[in-house]
Formats: sequence, structure tokens, C-alpha cells
Amino acid sequence: MRRPRMLVEARLGQSGRKETVLDLAKFVDKGVQVKLTGGRQVTGTLKGYDQLLNLVLDEAIEFLRDPDDPLKTTDQTRRLGLIVCRGTAVMLVSPTDGTDEIANPFIQPEGA
Repeated sequence: MRRPRMLVEARLGQSGRKETVLDLAKFVDKGVQVKLTGGRQVTGTLKGYDQLLNLVLDEAIEFLRDPDDPLKTTDQTRRLGLIVCRGTAVMLVSPTDGTDEIANPFIQPEGA
């Protein structure tokens, strides 16, 4: 059974590719930070992606976690190079340009 042409075009979009939930085209060849399930966090240059949110990162760097507190990342890093992040493990994708790290305003200072 053949599908009506309009239905096929609507599912594939005008470019012939299936559309993704996120439009990551504007981040290709730019720095991104990716948080993965299990607490891993990597940054790198986004080289490609697909409709399942599989990401290809170049010059990837992983931020290692504190062995005493697995929810906390340390300043230690590990160079990974070219990697593929499986889409089912991706929780968050954010650009690295235009972001700054700020102190947590909800943490009480010691002795207060």
C-alpha cells in the first residue's frame, strides 16, 4: 500500500530528512555541553546529529566526578577526542558560548 505523498512529505520535512525534536543545526561546528544519564558530562564541538539525538562530538572532554560525591563534578578532566553520544543517554544539550558559571545563591556560607 502506497502512502499519500503529502503524508510522506509532512513526516520527512522539506529536506527529505525526518525532523528532530530539537533543531541542533544552529549548533553544528560550535561548542556544546552534553549531560548524559548516569551523571557523565562532556563538552566538545558538535559535528553531527540525527533524528534520534545521537550526537557526534569532536575534541570532547569529560568532566570527572568526585569519588566521595558522585553528583559533584571536579576540575579534573579527561580528553576523549572524537566520540558518539547515544541519543537515549542524552539528557541536556546546551551551547558553551554565551554561558557563565555563577555561584549557587541557595548554598549557605559556612558558619552562617
